[in-house]
Amino acid sequence: MKEIVGIRFKDGGKVYYFSPGDITAEVGDKAIVETVRGVECGDVVIPNKTIEDYELASPLKPIMRIATAADLKALERNKKREEEAFKICEEKIAFRKLNMKLVDVECTFDNSKLLFYFTAENRVDFRELVKDLAGVFRTRIELRQIGVRDEAKVLGGLGICGREFCCKSYMGDFNPVSIKMAKEQGLSLNPTKISGTCGRLMCCLKNEQNAYEALLKITPKVGALVVLADGTKGKVEDSNLITGKLRVKTDKSEVPVTVDRSEVKLLKDAEMKLSKEEIRALKKLEDK
Repeated sequence: MKEIVGIRFKDGGKVYYFSPGDITAEVGDKAIVETVRGVECGDVVIPNKTIEDYELASPLKPIMRIATAADLKALERNKKREEEAFKICEEKIAFRKLNMKLVDVECTFDNSKLLFYFTAENRVDFRELVKDLAGVFRTRIELRQIGVRDEAKVLGGLGICGREFCCKSYMGDFNPVSIKMAKEQGLSLNPTKISGTCGRLMCCLKNEQNAYEALLKITPKVGALVVLADGTKGKVEDSNLITGKLRVKTDKSEVPVTVDRSEVKLLKDAEMKLSKEEIRALKKLEDK
């Protein structure tokens, strides 16, 4: 067993574990820790607790201290430096006529590095830009190209549900989302209906997938052959996974009958497949 404290460096970002040593940390505290990027200040989101050794991916680094008043003032100075760096970098990008969009700037707590995050359609040669920025700020400069999903996570916003983006509010990492999930959930494969503000498949498809997979196991699919309670055979023309209602076409009537999935016996289930045209048209929605 190991004692840990969970620290997050961004809203909705990944939680990292650190060794508290003799320090008692409370949720809401700010802690100074050493990371691979240098000395950083993060928010305590998990107070002191013990976990099993197998839950740790790597050796724990210690918490240096709980942030002092001087540390908090340093954070404020860094925020102002980030704002200044953002404006200057945009000016340098325009001067160099680079086809890239600056998204965010981060300054490490110890001022050892400035990180600039940007999006671009293609690869960008930013070597001269790095020299320009290093000449202005006299510190290590790092530029990182990110995808549209990462951009949405950084900038935030409201989804079509009216709530804050999942990626911004609570998701530490992006989960894989596929067109197959949209198909299995019976959604329209219209890109505008199943994609988020970032232009990629909505992350909430993943949140609901387990429930739909469980329902698919007990619900005949469209095209399945079934036997009704009176022994009549029919073919499923429509299937509602949530309500469990099926519309079945039988040989006895031109009008399909509506029954509950519990009232039929499955003879042969159908397969739910994506056509080549659907895959080709929607493949980009799966990209990061």
